[in-house]
Amino acid sequence: MSTPISPGGTEAPLVAPARLSLDAGRELWGAVRARLDAGARCVAVDLRGVERLDTQGAAFLRLAMRAARERGADLRLDGAQGQAARLLDFLRPALEDQPAPSPPQEGLLERLGGAVFERMDELRSARDLGVDALYWSVLAPASGKGLRWGALMDELHEMGVRAIGIVTLLNFLLGIVIALLSAAQLRQVGQTILVADLVVVAFSTELGAFLTGIIVSARTGAAITAELATMTVDEEIDALRSMGLNVARFLIAPKLWALLLVVPALTVLAMAAGNAGGYVVGIALLGESSVAWWNEMVGAATLGDMGQGLLKSAIFAVIIGLVACHNGLRVAGGARGIGLATTRSVVMDIFLIIVADMIFAVFFFFV
Repeated sequence: MSTPISPGGTEAPLVAPARLSLDAGRELWGAVRARLDAGARCVAVDLRGVERLDTQGAAFLRLAMRAARERGADLRLDGAQGQAARLLDFLRPALEDQPAPSPPQEGLLERLGGAVFERMDELRSARDLGVDALYWSVLAPASGKGLRWGALMDELHEMGVRAIGIVTLLNFLLGIVIALLSAAQLRQVGQTILVADLVVVAFSTELGAFLTGIIVSARTGAAITAELATMTVDEEIDALRSMGLNVARFLIAPKLWALLLVVPALTVLAMAAGNAGGYVVGIALLGESSVAWWNEMVGAATLGDMGQGLLKSAIFAVIIGLVACHNGLRVAGGARGIGLATTRSVVMDIFLIIVADMIFAVFFFFV
């Protein structure tokens, strides 16, 4: 039986030994290279006497085939029989070095369909996460299945106490900015005292909750995503499930409750810090009376405005928690996947916070 690999002929074929394995294959490879180095354009190998061919010998045949191809020559394998012929037929694609077929190109409809199915799968995953989080955060504790209070205390400290400084500082600076920009306009009509009203209303209804939500999403939301993504990549989430522990109860519920308590509390501090920044501008730069400024602030502040801001902050807290947990648990890949999931989480948080804030603005405009 003949097993031709490349066309061509030679007057002096190389005869392979009866057992073509490691040592014999190396000698045959050396002989082929010697003929190629001598300028042969076609080298034939007679395999009629080969009774036993193993993968090591076949590997040297492949090396000889590659050496011939690199020199623009041909290598022909003749006369293989029995087990040697069957192995050569099995290894023919590797011996011939055929290029791998290119994957089929996806068309526009395939790409659109894939994107739609991927988004639908993500929405189903987000729905399941929301249901689990609702049950283990609200319904289960109400039925006697308590929260992990130790984990909740740790989360309150990490998310709340450690964020007080950055939240108050940024809102204080924003209060100064809002007061200065407002004063530049109100000074033209001699009503700079109204800056106090504007700052109080702005921070009570909008800026306090909004800026706090952005800060918490960038700080705490990113940390939650990175933590859960690392646990997912390291298969710690799978280990928890294999031990019979519910991930929503064990990890998500304490984080959601901590955010629900922390974000409104930080929003109250943000309101106070923003008004403090406006107060500094009013007294130090605008020359207003401290008593008059305070009275204007108290007269402009209403419980309804503060309640609106606190309601927004609670909704923002839920958004931050669910989005962070969703992206952390759906991470794919290693360290790069963790980074991409964290970035995606922050971007989604900010986008959904702005969308929710717009919905609130439309609602309170017509109500």
